[in-house]
Amino acid sequence: MSGEPTPATPRARDPSERRSTAVATAGRISLGCGTLALLTGVALSVALESPPLSVQLIPLAASVVVLGLPHGAVDHLVLPRSRGDPVTNRSVAVTCGGYLALAAAYAAVWFFAPAVAFAGFVLLTIAHWGQGDVYALVALLGVDHLETRGQRLLAGVVRGGLPMLVPLVAAPDQYAAVAGATVGLFDPAAAAALDPAFDPVVRRLVGVGFAALVTLSLCWGLVRSGASRGWLLDAGETLGLAAFFAVVPPILAVGLYFALWHSVRHVLRTLLVDAPAAAALEEGDVSAAVRRFARDAAPFTAGGLVVLAGLALVVPRTPATLPSLLGVYLVCLAVLTLPHAVVVSLLDRRQGVWTAHV
Repeated sequence: MSGEPTPATPRARDPSERRSTAVATAGRISLGCGTLALLTGVALSVALESPPLSVQLIPLAASVVVLGLPHGAVDHLVLPRSRGDPVTNRSVAVTCGGYLALAAAYAAVWFFAPAVAFAGFVLLTIAHWGQGDVYALVALLGVDHLETRGQRLLAGVVRGGLPMLVPLVAAPDQYAAVAGATVGLFDPAAAAALDPAFDPVVRRLVGVGFAALVTLSLCWGLVRSGASRGWLLDAGETLGLAAFFAVVPPILAVGLYFALWHSVRHVLRTLLVDAPAAAALEEGDVSAAVRRFARDAAPFTAGGLVVLAGLALVVPRTPATLPSLLGVYLVCLAVLTLPHAVVVSLLDRRQGVWTAHV
Protein backbone atom coordinates (compact mmCIF):
# COMPACT_ATOMS: atom_id res chain seq x y z
CA MET A 1 0.00 0.00 0.00
CA SER A 2 1.25 3.46 -0.85
CA GLY A 3 0.63 4.77 2.66
CA GLU A 4 2.98 2.24 4.30
CA PRO A 5 6.68 3.10 4.77
CA THR A 6 9.12 1.20 2.63
CA PRO A 7 11.52 -0.92 4.73
CA ALA A 8 15.03 0.48 4.69
CA THR A 9 17.52 -1.54 2.71
CA PRO A 10 20.56 -2.50 4.87
CA ARG A 11 23.64 -0.60 3.78
CA ALA A 12 26.27 -2.87 2.28
CA ARG A 13 29.64 -2.36 3.92
CA ASP A 14 32.56 -1.70 1.61
CA PRO A 15 35.64 -3.97 1.71
CA SER A 16 37.71 -1.53 3.78
CA GLU A 17 34.98 -1.34 6.42
CA ARG A 18 34.73 -5.12 6.56
CA ARG A 19 38.51 -5.36 6.86
CA SER A 20 38.45 -2.83 9.70
CA THR A 21 35.88 -4.91 11.57
CA ALA A 22 37.95 -8.08 11.25
CA VAL A 23 41.11 -6.25 12.38
CA ALA A 24 39.29 -4.79 15.38
CA THR A 25 38.16 -8.27 16.38
CA ALA A 26 41.72 -9.58 16.03
CA GLY A 27 43.02 -6.68 18.11
CA ARG A 28 40.60 -7.42 20.95
CA ILE A 29 41.54 -11.10 20.93
CA SER A 30 45.26 -10.31 21.02
CA LEU A 31 44.81 -7.96 23.97
CA GLY A 32 42.62 -10.43 25.83
CA CYS A 33 44.96 -13.39 25.38
CA GLY A 34 48.00 -11.29 26.23
CA THR A 35 46.39 -10.05 29.42
CA LEU A 36 45.45 -13.63 30.30
CA ALA A 37 49.08 -14.72 29.90
CA LEU A 38 50.37 -11.99 32.21
CA LEU A 39 47.71 -12.50 34.88
CA THR A 40 48.10 -16.29 34.83
CA GLY A 41 51.87 -16.10 35.28
CA VAL A 42 51.69 -13.61 38.13
CA ALA A 43 48.87 -15.50 39.86
CA LEU A 44 50.74 -18.81 39.74
CA SER A 45 53.94 -17.20 40.97
CA VAL A 46 52.12 -15.59 43.91
CA ALA A 47 50.01 -18.63 44.78
CA LEU A 48 52.84 -21.17 44.56
CA GLU A 49 55.70 -18.84 45.57
CA SER A 50 58.17 -21.06 43.70
CA PRO A 51 56.27 -23.18 41.16
CA PRO A 52 57.86 -26.61 40.63
CA LEU A 53 59.41 -27.31 37.24
CA SER A 54 56.57 -29.69 36.36
CA VAL A 55 54.09 -26.81 36.73
CA GLN A 56 56.29 -24.30 34.94
CA LEU A 57 56.55 -26.62 31.94
CA ILE A 58 52.78 -26.98 31.44
CA PRO A 59 52.36 -24.03 29.02
CA LEU A 60 55.36 -25.10 26.92
CA ALA A 61 54.19 -28.72 26.91
CA ALA A 62 50.72 -27.64 25.78
CA SER A 63 52.24 -25.45 23.08
CA VAL A 64 53.51 -28.56 21.30
CA VAL A 65 50.03 -29.07 19.87
CA VAL A 66 48.12 -25.91 20.87
CA LEU A 67 49.10 -22.57 19.34
CA GLY A 68 52.87 -22.79 19.89
CA LEU A 69 54.23 -25.27 17.36
CA PRO A 70 51.14 -24.96 15.10
CA HIS A 71 51.35 -21.16 14.80
CA GLY A 72 53.92 -21.47 12.00
CA ALA A 73 52.30 -24.47 10.38
CA VAL A 74 50.47 -22.44 7.73
CA ASP A 75 53.60 -20.77 6.38
CA HIS A 76 53.08 -22.55 3.05
CA LEU A 77 49.74 -20.73 2.70
CA VAL A 78 50.24 -17.19 3.99
CA LEU A 79 52.37 -15.72 1.22
CA PRO A 80 50.11 -16.78 -1.68
CA ARG A 81 47.06 -15.71 0.32
CA SER A 82 48.59 -12.33 1.11
CA ARG A 83 49.00 -11.76 -2.64
CA GLY A 84 45.56 -13.06 -3.51
CA ASP A 85 47.14 -15.94 -5.44
CA PRO A 86 45.96 -19.56 -5.42
CA VAL A 87 47.93 -22.03 -3.35
CA THR A 88 49.53 -24.45 -5.80
CA ASN A 89 51.55 -27.62 -5.49
CA ARG A 90 54.54 -25.67 -6.76
CA SER A 91 54.22 -22.93 -4.13
CA VAL A 92 53.89 -25.52 -1.37
CA ALA A 93 56.90 -27.45 -2.70
CA VAL A 94 59.04 -24.30 -2.82
CA THR A 95 58.13 -23.41 0.77
CA CYS A 96 58.76 -26.95 2.00
CA GLY A 97 62.08 -27.16 0.20
CA GLY A 98 63.26 -23.88 1.66
CA TYR A 99 62.06 -24.91 5.10
CA LEU A 100 63.91 -28.20 5.03
CA ALA A 101 67.13 -26.64 3.75
CA LEU A 102 67.26 -23.91 6.41
CA ALA A 103 66.15 -26.22 9.20
CA ALA A 104 68.74 -28.85 8.28
CA ALA A 105 71.51 -26.25 8.10
CA TYR A 106 70.65 -24.89 11.54
CA ALA A 107 70.32 -28.40 12.97
CA ALA A 108 73.87 -29.10 11.79
CA VAL A 109 75.10 -26.06 13.73
CA TRP A 110 73.57 -27.51 16.90
CA PHE A 111 75.54 -30.72 16.44
CA PHE A 112 78.88 -29.08 15.65
CA ALA A 113 78.73 -25.84 17.67
CA PRO A 114 75.87 -26.07 20.18
CA ALA A 115 76.86 -23.00 22.23
CA VAL A 116 76.94 -20.88 19.07
CA ALA A 117 73.59 -22.35 18.04
CA PHE A 118 72.06 -21.50 21.42
CA ALA A 119 73.34 -17.92 21.30
CA GLY A 120 72.04 -17.66 17.75
CA PHE A 121 68.64 -18.93 18.89
CA VAL A 122 68.42 -16.18 21.50
CA LEU A 123 69.27 -13.52 18.91
CA LEU A 124 66.90 -15.04 16.36
CA THR A 125 64.11 -15.09 18.93
CA ILE A 126 64.68 -11.44 19.82
CA ALA A 127 64.42 -10.51 16.15
CA HIS A 128 61.43 -12.73 15.37
CA TRP A 129 59.35 -12.00 18.46
CA GLY A 130 60.13 -8.33 17.99
CA GLN A 131 58.91 -8.32 14.39
CA GLY A 132 55.75 -10.10 15.46
CA ASP A 133 54.94 -7.49 18.07
CA VAL A 134 55.68 -4.57 15.76
CA TYR A 135 53.15 -5.97 13.30
CA ALA A 136 50.59 -6.37 16.09
CA LEU A 137 51.17 -2.84 17.36
CA VAL A 138 50.78 -1.08 14.02
CA ALA A 139 48.28 -3.37 12.28
CA LEU A 140 46.11 -4.96 14.99
CA LEU A 141 46.23 -2.39 17.78
CA GLY A 142 46.51 0.73 15.64
CA VAL A 143 49.22 2.57 17.55
CA ASP A 144 49.93 5.97 16.06
CA HIS A 145 53.40 6.85 17.33
CA LEU A 146 55.60 4.31 15.51
CA GLU A 147 55.81 6.57 12.48
CA THR A 148 59.27 5.84 11.12
CA ARG A 149 61.28 2.75 10.30
CA GLY A 150 63.77 3.69 13.02
CA GLN A 151 61.04 3.80 15.64
CA ARG A 152 59.69 0.45 14.53
CA LEU A 153 63.11 -1.17 14.52
CA LEU A 154 63.78 0.11 18.03
CA ALA A 155 60.35 -1.08 19.19
CA GLY A 156 61.14 -4.49 17.67
CA VAL A 157 64.40 -4.76 19.62
CA VAL A 158 62.60 -3.76 22.82
CA ARG A 159 59.64 -6.10 22.37
CA GLY A 160 61.82 -9.03 21.31
CA GLY A 161 64.36 -8.33 24.04
CA LEU A 162 61.87 -8.38 26.91
CA PRO A 163 61.33 -12.19 26.95
CA MET A 164 65.01 -12.97 26.34
CA LEU A 165 66.99 -10.31 28.22
CA VAL A 166 64.89 -9.51 31.30
CA PRO A 167 65.06 -13.13 32.57
CA LEU A 168 68.83 -13.11 31.96
CA VAL A 169 69.12 -10.17 34.37
CA ALA A 170 66.43 -11.25 36.85
CA ALA A 171 66.88 -15.03 37.02
CA PRO A 172 70.37 -15.94 35.73
CA ASP A 173 70.55 -19.31 37.52
CA GLN A 174 67.43 -20.63 35.83
CA TYR A 175 68.47 -19.15 32.50
CA ALA A 176 71.87 -20.84 32.79
CA ALA A 177 70.23 -24.13 33.73
CA VAL A 178 68.09 -24.10 30.59
CA ALA A 179 71.10 -23.18 28.45
CA GLY A 180 73.16 -25.94 30.04
CA ALA A 181 70.47 -28.57 29.58
CA THR A 182 69.94 -27.62 25.94
CA VAL A 183 73.59 -27.35 24.92
CA GLY A 184 74.37 -30.41 27.07
CA LEU A 185 72.28 -32.60 24.77
CA PHE A 186 75.12 -32.24 22.27
CA ASP A 187 78.23 -31.46 24.35
CA PRO A 188 78.02 -30.82 28.11
CA ALA A 189 81.42 -29.11 28.12
CA ALA A 190 80.32 -26.62 25.46
CA ALA A 191 77.94 -24.90 27.87
CA ALA A 192 80.95 -23.29 29.56
CA ALA A 193 81.30 -21.03 26.53
CA LEU A 194 78.08 -19.31 27.60
CA ASP A 195 79.29 -18.56 31.15
CA PRO A 196 80.39 -14.97 30.38
CA ALA A 197 76.78 -14.06 29.61
CA PHE A 198 75.84 -14.85 33.22
CA ASP A 199 78.65 -12.86 34.82
CA PRO A 200 77.18 -10.22 37.19
CA VAL A 201 79.02 -7.39 35.44
CA VAL A 202 77.79 -8.49 32.02
CA ARG A 203 74.23 -8.85 33.28
CA ARG A 204 74.40 -5.42 34.86
CA LEU A 205 75.55 -3.92 31.58
CA VAL A 206 72.80 -5.76 29.71
CA GLY A 207 70.21 -4.53 32.21
CA VAL A 208 71.32 -0.90 32.07
CA GLY A 209 71.69 -0.91 28.29
CA PHE A 210 68.34 -2.56 27.68
CA ALA A 211 66.57 -0.24 30.14
CA ALA A 212 68.03 2.67 28.19
CA LEU A 213 66.60 1.25 24.93
CA VAL A 214 63.17 0.80 26.51
CA THR A 215 63.24 4.37 27.80
CA LEU A 216 64.41 5.74 24.44
CA SER A 217 61.70 3.84 22.57
CA LEU A 218 58.87 5.04 24.79
CA CYS A 219 60.14 8.62 25.07
CA TRP A 220 60.60 8.85 21.30
CA GLY A 221 56.97 7.91 20.78
CA LEU A 222 55.78 10.24 23.52
CA VAL A 223 57.62 13.20 22.01
CA ARG A 224 56.27 12.53 18.52
CA SER A 225 52.63 11.81 19.36
CA GLY A 226 52.03 12.78 22.97
CA ALA A 227 50.21 10.53 25.41
CA SER A 228 47.88 9.17 22.75
CA ARG A 229 45.81 6.02 23.19
CA GLY A 230 48.28 4.09 21.05
CA TRP A 231 51.28 5.28 23.04
CA LEU A 232 49.60 4.45 26.34
CA LEU A 233 48.79 0.97 25.02
CA ASP A 234 52.37 0.41 23.88
CA ALA A 235 53.80 1.73 27.14
CA GLY A 236 51.39 -0.37 29.19
CA GLU A 237 52.25 -3.56 27.31
CA THR A 238 55.98 -2.85 27.40
CA LEU A 239 56.13 -2.10 31.11
CA GLY A 240 53.72 -4.93 31.89
CA LEU A 241 55.91 -7.41 30.01
CA ALA A 242 59.03 -6.08 31.75
CA ALA A 243 57.45 -6.66 35.16
CA PHE A 244 56.08 -10.05 34.08
CA PHE A 245 59.45 -11.39 32.97
CA ALA A 246 61.14 -9.93 36.04
CA VAL A 247 58.93 -11.68 38.60
CA VAL A 248 57.61 -14.85 36.91
CA PRO A 249 60.01 -17.83 36.66
CA PRO A 250 61.54 -17.82 33.15
CA ILE A 251 60.29 -21.19 31.94
CA LEU A 252 56.72 -20.44 32.99
CA ALA A 253 56.89 -16.87 31.69
CA VAL A 254 58.28 -17.82 28.29
CA GLY A 255 55.80 -20.68 27.91
CA LEU A 256 52.82 -18.44 28.60
CA TYR A 257 54.18 -15.67 26.38
CA PHE A 258 54.99 -18.03 23.51
CA ALA A 259 51.53 -19.59 23.45
CA LEU A 260 49.17 -16.79 24.45
CA TRP A 261 51.04 -13.72 23.26
CA HIS A 262 53.35 -14.35 20.31
CA SER A 263 51.57 -17.35 18.78
CA VAL A 264 48.07 -15.90 19.15
CA ARG A 265 49.12 -12.68 17.44
CA HIS A 266 50.70 -14.54 14.54
CA VAL A 267 47.68 -16.84 14.15
CA LEU A 268 45.45 -13.77 13.98
CA ARG A 269 47.72 -12.35 11.30
CA THR A 270 47.36 -15.51 9.22
CA LEU A 271 43.59 -15.41 9.61
CA LEU A 272 43.45 -11.88 8.24
CA VAL A 273 45.16 -12.88 4.97
CA ASP A 274 42.79 -15.83 4.55
CA ALA A 275 39.59 -14.46 3.02
CA PRO A 276 37.11 -16.99 4.53
CA ALA A 277 38.72 -16.73 7.98
CA ALA A 278 38.77 -12.93 7.79
CA ALA A 279 35.10 -12.98 6.81
CA ALA A 280 34.36 -15.11 9.87
CA LEU A 281 36.19 -12.62 12.09
CA GLU A 282 34.21 -9.82 10.46
CA GLU A 283 30.99 -11.54 11.49
CA GLY A 284 32.30 -12.26 14.98
CA ASP A 285 32.44 -16.01 14.34
CA VAL A 286 35.86 -16.57 15.91
CA SER A 287 35.33 -20.31 16.32
CA ALA A 288 34.85 -20.77 12.57
CA ALA A 289 38.06 -18.89 11.85
CA VAL A 290 39.96 -20.95 14.43
CA ARG A 291 38.59 -24.21 13.05
CA ARG A 292 39.76 -23.24 9.59
CA PHE A 293 43.22 -22.42 10.93
CA ALA A 294 43.38 -25.72 12.83
CA ARG A 295 42.47 -27.64 9.66
CA ASP A 296 45.07 -25.81 7.59
CA ALA A 297 47.77 -26.18 10.24
CA ALA A 298 47.22 -29.87 11.00
CA PRO A 299 49.48 -31.42 8.30
CA PHE A 300 52.52 -29.26 9.01
CA THR A 301 51.97 -29.47 12.77
CA ALA A 302 52.28 -33.22 12.33
CA GLY A 303 55.48 -32.57 10.38
CA GLY A 304 56.79 -30.49 13.27
CA LEU A 305 56.05 -33.36 15.66
CA VAL A 306 58.07 -35.65 13.39
CA VAL A 307 60.99 -33.20 13.59
CA LEU A 308 60.66 -33.13 17.39
CA ALA A 309 60.62 -36.92 17.65
CA GLY A 310 63.54 -37.21 15.23
CA LEU A 311 65.66 -34.80 17.25
CA ALA A 312 64.88 -36.73 20.44
CA LEU A 313 66.24 -39.86 18.76
CA VAL A 314 69.39 -38.42 17.21
CA VAL A 315 70.78 -36.04 19.84
CA PRO A 316 74.00 -37.49 21.28
CA ARG A 317 72.68 -37.62 24.85
CA THR A 318 69.29 -39.29 25.25
CA PRO A 319 66.79 -36.90 26.87
CA ALA A 320 65.63 -38.60 30.06
CA THR A 321 64.80 -35.71 32.39
CA LEU A 322 62.38 -32.79 32.24
CA PRO A 323 65.16 -30.25 31.59
CA SER A 324 66.59 -32.36 28.77
CA LEU A 325 63.14 -32.87 27.22
CA LEU A 326 62.68 -29.10 27.38
CA GLY A 327 66.04 -28.78 25.66
CA VAL A 328 64.94 -31.01 22.77
CA TYR A 329 61.79 -28.95 22.31
CA LEU A 330 63.82 -25.73 22.29
CA VAL A 331 66.14 -27.13 19.64
CA CYS A 332 63.11 -28.16 17.58
CA LEU A 333 61.67 -24.67 17.90
CA ALA A 334 65.04 -23.19 16.94
CA VAL A 335 65.44 -25.14 13.72
CA LEU A 336 61.84 -24.40 12.71
CA THR A 337 61.97 -20.75 13.75
CA LEU A 338 64.72 -19.89 11.26
CA PRO A 339 62.67 -20.69 8.11
CA HIS A 340 59.51 -19.43 9.81
CA ALA A 341 61.19 -16.06 10.45
CA VAL A 342 62.17 -15.87 6.79
CA VAL A 343 58.54 -16.39 5.74
CA VAL A 344 57.36 -13.78 8.23
CA SER A 345 60.00 -11.35 6.93
CA LEU A 346 58.69 -11.83 3.39
CA LEU A 347 55.17 -11.24 4.69
CA ASP A 348 56.41 -8.12 6.50
CA ARG A 349 57.78 -6.83 3.21
CA ARG A 350 54.57 -7.62 1.40
CA GLN A 351 52.49 -5.78 4.01
CA GLY A 352 54.91 -2.87 4.49
CA VAL A 353 55.41 -3.42 8.20
CA TRP A 354 58.72 -1.57 8.26
CA THR A 355 57.46 1.44 6.31
CA ALA A 356 55.21 4.25 7.40
CA HIS A 357 52.06 2.41 6.38
CA VAL A 358 50.72 -1.10 6.96
